[in-house]
Amino acid sequence: MSGIDKMKNKAEELAGQGKQAAGKATNDRDLQAEGQADQASGNLKQAGEKVKDVFK
Repeated sequence: MSGIDKMKNKAEELAGQGKQAAGKATNDRDLQAEGQADQASGNLKQAGEKVKDVFK
């Protein structure tokens, strides 16, 4: 289960990077901000998974 969660979190982070790049390329600040938020969310979830792994 944890491996699947890690993949989903990484996918969310990568999607955020894509949105951010697309927003930057099109001068769409809203899309860029949404991408940054997705990246932050993915990173936070990954950190939570790492903490869970430490206590296993």
